Amino acid sequence: MSRETLSSLLLAAAILLVVLAGVTLLPGSSPIVSDLGYHTLCPFAPWSTLTLLFLAGLSWVVRRYVATLPT
Repeated sequence: MSRETLSSLLLAAAILLVVLAGVTLLPGSSPIVSDLGYHTLCPFAPWSTLTLLFLAGLSWVVRRYVATLPT
């Protein structure tokens, strides 16, 4: 796999994870009230949100590392 392909995949993963983190905070019809105090799409919010943002950041850091590797 080329460096450009890997970089593109990691960027796409980071974007997807950030979007999913935002989706977890949307109001929904969950039977459980989240720690935020309202019914969210994901009953584990904000912890699932923080986990997804951490994984997005990790993907971004790995992408930056791959960009600095010698050819």
